[in-house]
Amino acid sequence: MAELIKMPKMSDTMTEGVLAKWHKKVGDKVKSGDVLAEIETDKATMDFESYQDGTLLYIGVEEGKAVPVDAPIAVIGKEGEDYKALLEAPAAKEAAVESSSSSKEAAPAENKVAVESSSSTKEASPQSPATATATPPKAESKPKIDKSSIPATVIRMPALSDTMTEGVINKWNFKVGDTVKSDDSLADVETDKATMEVVGYESGTLLYIGPKEGEAAPVNGIIAIIGKAGTDITPLLEDDAPEKVAGESSGGNEEAAPAAEAAPAAASDSAVSEEDDSRIKASPLARKIAKERGINLREIKGSAEGGRIIKKDVEDYKPAAKPVAVESSSSSKETASAPEQPATATATQKAPIAIPTYVGEEKFTERPVSQMRKAISRRLSESLFTAPHFYVTMSIDMDQAVAARGRINEVAPVKISFNDFVVKACAVALKQHPAINSSFLGDKIRTNEHVHIGVAVAVDEGLLVPVIKFADGKSLSAISVEVKDFAGKAKAKKLQPNEMEGSTFTISNLGMFGVDEFTAIINTPNACILAVSGIQQVPVVKNGAVVPGNVMKVTLSCDHRVVDGATGAAFLQTLKAMLEEPVRLLI
Repeated sequence: MAELIKMPKMSDTMTEGVLAKWHKKVGDKVKSGDVLAEIETDKATMDFESYQDGTLLYIGVEEGKAVPVDAPIAVIGKEGEDYKALLEAPAAKEAAVESSSSSKEAAPAENKVAVESSSSTKEASPQSPATATATPPKAESKPKIDKSSIPATVIRMPALSDTMTEGVINKWNFKVGDTVKSDDSLADVETDKATMEVVGYESGTLLYIGPKEGEAAPVNGIIAIIGKAGTDITPLLEDDAPEKVAGESSGGNEEAAPAAEAAPAAASDSAVSEEDDSRIKASPLARKIAKERGINLREIKGSAEGGRIIKKDVEDYKPAAKPVAVESSSSSKETASAPEQPATATATQKAPIAIPTYVGEEKFTERPVSQMRKAISRRLSESLFTAPHFYVTMSIDMDQAVAARGRINEVAPVKISFNDFVVKACAVALKQHPAINSSFLGDKIRTNEHVHIGVAVAVDEGLLVPVIKFADGKSLSAISVEVKDFAGKAKAKKLQPNEMEGSTFTISNLGMFGVDEFTAIINTPNACILAVSGIQQVPVVKNGAVVPGNVMKVTLSCDHRVVDGATGAAFLQTLKAMLEEPVRLLI
């Protein structure tokens, strides 16, 4: 008896899967344990094995298409067995909908044909062939092509991280016509977190390249096709082509009208400009500067071709030069005729004080938003406007931590930073306050028994959050080595997605910039994030005396759906006690 194969649920968060590749085609023999297909889930691409023996009778999903969990994807049974009964219910429902819509359209179509027929009979004339020609022909339905028989494989934009929605092609390592192997890196793709290599996993000739270098493609969008040289790949692209062509046609029509209107307007403006400036030729920028400085263009000699005045001519022009020359000439005459009045002549020679006018130039640069910046924008906006934040701030006396760090670094194999102290102290405190180590999941709250601490690392393009897993069980030296390693990978864009997933709590430290205090946005689905400021030397009161002290402020941002104010304050009290007496971290 035929068996209906459904999309399996391969992870606890999976709601749909993408058929990355079929390993069998219709008519192939299948044994229990054979890999039917590769399915891309929200976390990884996994092999899907058959649990039945028989013949693959039906494939319901094309490669690259997404299907919800439990939706039919294939049928396995005996060769020649009728399997249509298994698909009858959804097919009947779809047919009923199509029949209903087609019957509604049929009547108007028949009426229209009858009217046109009657009209053409009554008004038969030599022009009737033209009328017949003007009648739009009925669209012919194209026969459906079995794409599984085409010796080519579609390469789609893979989901290289859990938050990735699109990728930018940084560089193509091959061009159309090149021969590629299954383990060759086809391209470098910039995701929202890093730049990674995309491997085609197919051998053959590169027949098609979709997005060019620098262009973005959505996840599961076609980026390339690999197959046998000379293969017609048109059927593989026809699903996307109609929408693209229609969009371009519509866009072209919409842009045509403004362009047509702009042309006469531009011509009109040009004519007016030429009429006004028929005697003086000057560039628009030169005119603008001259107008701002109050300079008459007729007084400037142009240095460009045909005596045209340019920016340099206006800037080099000195308004006081001509009056001074005139006054100098007249004063020399007066001096010759009246030598007895030297004081008057000297006063006349002085030019009026001219305060130079500074003319600035407005300019700016624009750059496309990177995938990382898009992800930061999307995720932090969702967090801030979805999770009700509240903030708790506490000052911590770091005198003993400063002294302990100095002594530890004398014997430690690696240099321990204050951030390492904070990570370790938070890990220990989270074990005592599990409510802080929680996640809001819509209809339930998950309290994590493990401690995975995300550490925010600044990079040129934005921010990455590598995760120190099981931080409560690691020493200060181990935490220090891991944080430094992650920071180096982040700046070199070498962090892998699995190194940035699974955090239960996050720390953002701006202390190295001398920040006094700040608040951070929660890194969902975490319930809290700790903002760590710099250590400041301030006067403090100890044993009734004012003495210099080292104080660090920390601010805990909490999701009020999970954490209450008293719970957040209690966590900070424990963290404060840990850092003010670092010996507790060793217990």
